[in-house]
Amino acid sequence: MKESLDTLLEELRHIHPDFKLLSTDKIEVAEWVRWKCLYGCKAYGKHLNCPPYVPAVEETRKLIRYYKTAIVAKFDAQPTPNVHPSHLHHFLWDAIIKFYDTMYELERHTYLSGYYKAFAMVGLCCAYCDKCIPERGRAALDQKPELLCEHSHKMRPGMESCGIDVFETVRNAGYAIETLKSLDEPITFFGLLLIE
Repeated sequence: MKESLDTLLEELRHIHPDFKLLSTDKIEVAEWVRWKCLYGCKAYGKHLNCPPYVPAVEETRKLIRYYKTAIVAKFDAQPTPNVHPSHLHHFLWDAIIKFYDTMYELERHTYLSGYYKAFAMVGLCCAYCDKCIPERGRAALDQKPELLCEHSHKMRPGMESCGIDVFETVRNAGYAIETLKSLDEPITFFGLLLIE
């Protein structure tokens, strides 16, 4: 039996307390976001939750149409000790894993509460493995590279990699967000959980 949304949200706060409810018509999807992955991200083509291995922008628009409600979850990231910020992915490694695990837990609890369409989306590149399948260069990545992933039950696509304008979406949820000018500033991650 499906729980009421109020009961679900109360239970989800026990998993992660910092999130806000968002109507899915406030999720901004734009082609330019994916272009920023293609031209500017050092991780392009290196992780299975990033382009070109994730659904295209139009597929993201179609997916979101199946939902009315979402939550945006905020995570304050703590850098990994003794790692230089120039190695950004490793600098944030532990924080990314905690972020991904929590988003998976939020999705799983929502699903088990009767919201069987629950689907989480994350940010940044996956950190479950030291090197993702594309970086290892040993496998032919065809139509279903996610089948090769050792953590496919928990790995979810990055919002930005699927064309979601994270800045505008997060602002629409009521959070303040700005670009960082230095890695000395507090680092924040945001995740999206589609609920229906």
